[in-house]
Amino acid sequence: MNGIELSKAFWDEYGNALLEGLPADVLARVAVGLAGQGSECFGFDDELSRDHDFEPGFRLWMDDGDHERWGMELQRRYNALPRDFCGVKRLGSNAYGGLRNGVMRAGDFYGNLLGVRGVPADLREWLEVPEYALATAVNGRVFKEGGVFSEIRAALRAGYPRDVLLKKLAARCVTMAQAGQYNFPRSLKRGDYAAAAESLCEFVGAACSAIYLLNNAYMPYYKWRLRGLDGLAVLGDMREPLSFLLTEETSAATAAVKTGVVEDICRLVADELRRRRLSDETDSYLEPHGFAVNGKIENAELRALHILAG
Repeated sequence: MNGIELSKAFWDEYGNALLEGLPADVLARVAVGLAGQGSECFGFDDELSRDHDFEPGFRLWMDDGDHERWGMELQRRYNALPRDFCGVKRLGSNAYGGLRNGVMRAGDFYGNLLGVRGVPADLREWLEVPEYALATAVNGRVFKEGGVFSEIRAALRAGYPRDVLLKKLAARCVTMAQAGQYNFPRSLKRGDYAAAAESLCEFVGAACSAIYLLNNAYMPYYKWRLRGLDGLAVLGDMREPLSFLLTEETSAATAAVKTGVVEDICRLVADELRRRRLSDETDSYLEPHGFAVNGKIENAELRALHILAG
């Protein structure tokens, strides 16, 4: 049983009693689920993940006014739930909640992750929020929808505004070209395999981000970004070749193969850009494609930012 399954079972067992007696309008606005920080919220947890912050529990998100009136009482009820469930002990908590689970203001949940207590207000604000933070804000599973939490979550899960997505995608194309198609082979020619390996790290990070963007999805924290590719409709099968670039030693023996993998991935991204009519460039070198994508941005201020601003 992974973390989300454990959380859902705990909610199914105790949720109704926990919320019993709340006014109908307050009850309608409470959202419940498991989302936010932690590998279990992405469904990526395993036995090793249980060494910290793992417990049977869930999160209850409330509108500000509801939290002011009912938050302490609801947290008291939550704290009084059984101390272990399905053989897993709950973590310690106090009147204000546990480490990650329990009662919280919806705005505080998003504010702690994104730096803003809701949906970014404009394109520049969207551009500045880290991708991994957005991925963390919309992951997991909601067992009961309600209130401001669900309104914000739905808006975030719709993905980036088109101009922001294009700005980021343009930057990723240029980075992929510079790191993977230009600096990687030059480092190999110099015999500087450390620089070649660093170039591949930059390339893989940018390529992963580009793939998430092409799927209108947010790339998670770096240690999960490759695993998160599984199941993505567009180029989600690139996890294996991208992993190969990182896990196989960069040397004279692997240089030609790795160069070919880089070019194959760039060609596939270029093909997708042409398919979407985001670029008319015919070559597979991605830097011109990046500038072509940037040219599709409608907002003049965003379009005028440095090509790597995304």
